[in-house]
Formats: sequence, C-alpha cells, structure tokens
Amino acid sequence: MPKLDLSRTLPHARIAELPNPYFGKVRDCYDLPDGTRLLISSDRISAFDQILAVIPWKGQVLTQLARYWFDHTGDIAANHVLGYPDPNVVHCKRVTILPVEIVVRGYLAGTTSTSILTQYKTGARQMYGHTLPDGLRDNEALPQPIITPTSKAFDGGHDEPLTAAEIVKTGLLTPAQWDEVSAKALALFARGRKMAAKQGLILVDTKYEFGTDEAGNILLADEIHTPDSSRYWIAEGYENALENGTRPPSFDKDVIRSWVVARCDPYKDKIPDIPLEMIEKTAQVYIEAFEAITGQPFLPDASGETPLARIRTNLAGFFTP
Repeated sequence: MPKLDLSRTLPHARIAELPNPYFGKVRDCYDLPDGTRLLISSDRISAFDQILAVIPWKGQVLTQLARYWFDHTGDIAANHVLGYPDPNVVHCKRVTILPVEIVVRGYLAGTTSTSILTQYKTGARQMYGHTLPDGLRDNEALPQPIITPTSKAFDGGHDEPLTAAEIVKTGLLTPAQWDEVSAKALALFARGRKMAAKQGLILVDTKYEFGTDEAGNILLADEIHTPDSSRYWIAEGYENALENGTRPPSFDKDVIRSWVVARCDPYKDKIPDIPLEMIEKTAQVYIEAFEAITGQPFLPDASGETPLARIRTNLAGFFTP
C-alpha cells in the first residue's frame, strides 16, 4: 500500500451555509428545505462514549464501502440514497428510523454479555425467540441465520433484547412491518454472505437500520455491511480456528480501542494521546478492509486544498440562499 498522506483528514464538516445541522459522534448531518438530508462522514473514530482520534480517509472508506453494498442490494431492499455529491457525502431521503435494531447472526459468536455465544456458554438455549441446539462449538455456524432484534435506545439508554412476538405485541412494529424488515434483512444477509465468500471472507453477523419515508415506505438506511456494522472473518483460517477453539482471523478494526484499554480504564481515566503510528495503522486497516471486501482498489480523492474545502465546493449547490 502506498504511504498514506496523514494530513488529509476531515475532523468535522461544519458548514455554515447548510441549514438545520445535527452533529453526531461521527457524522455531521443537515436537513434540507426540500425534505432530503445530507450525511457527511467525518474521520472521527468513537469509542467509550467519546471521540478518540481522527483517522485519515476513514469517512471516505466507509461511505464508499456502504455505496458498494447499497449498489449491490437495491434489488432486495429499497434504500435512502439519492446520490453521492462527494466521496464523504450521501444525499438521501429523510427517514424516521424504526425503533427496532435488526441484527442478523450466522454464527455462534460475540464477546459482550448479551452476545449469543456468551449466553450460550452460560447454558442458555432460548434467545431472542429462537431455540439453539446443544453441542455447538464457539464460533460454529448456526443451523440457519437468525435475527436477534433489540429495542433502539434513542435516549442514550441500553438496547434491550426482543423477540418477534414482543415487537408486534408492544406495537414497536406492525405485523406487516416486521414481516417486511425480517424478510429483507435475511435476504440482505444471504446476499452479503455470498458476495463475501467470493472474496475469501465470511460475513459473520451484521446490523441493519430501517426507516420509513413520508409515505410510510420502509427503506434501508444508515450503512450496510461495513466493518463498523458487521463482523467479518477471513475464510482461510476459519476451520483451523474452529478446531482449536480459538477466535477466527478477522479485520482488527479495534486496534485503537485495544491500545487504549491496555493503558487505562477509558470510562474513568483520561485517555492518553493516540500515537501517530496507531492512527496510521488504523487507517491502513480500514483501507485494507475496503479492498478485501470489494475486491477493488481504494481510490482516495485528494482534490481540494483540504477535504473540507473539497466538500464545500461539491455541496455549494445545496447552500441556503
């Protein structure tokens, strides 16, 4: 890989000429007068409820990777995309995100207290409305992919596990909405697994965000099958890891997170400055992930004096008079 220009970063995309801003942890968003929205992916990386660093090219990588998947799944699920006025920017329909996060899992994997692997190892077999068989090994393929939905915590609270019956009974989704999003999620996952396999990868699990437009149509939103929303394993080392009971090889996208945890309690202590070599390593991981998943070279857009200057130029047509 050519040496990265680490000076090409987008710490933020605050543009005064654009209306109705909303600044998230990673994206800077603007609601336009015509009812559409601009989503600008910065290079900020977030963990432990705070911003850790700015990673060169990260926003462009994730925007273009999501674009790759949106382009290859539009026949399965309509999405919110209207266009890409800049490599870091999605012009999209404004949607109301459904209050259920759809997670599809194909393997007995995970590390958190609510993951199906952690629960399975404590003896649980009933999870999210599914019954798992006895005798599964760590990281083994499930008999078939399952949906493990959670409530969408908009107020900063914790997502709570749900079953399909609970989703419908409590009115989070109508029966028709649940049938549609669950069918589309499983079809998207099947497409993702098939395409990943051709690249020598295993799509292990992923989350999908669905929303409704003004007419009530359900659209796929946010991002799809990126390393930030999905777990990928490298197929070549999977069987050996399964036999040995070790974790299969994967994209180590948590290099900065791991570095921080090794040095402090990030929820209590001041986080030390992230060294330049860690920032460069993380940027390389994102680019390598893009190229491994798509089979295409990452082509950075280095036009403009800075990434923000380029974005301002490309979005000038959306400025409020």
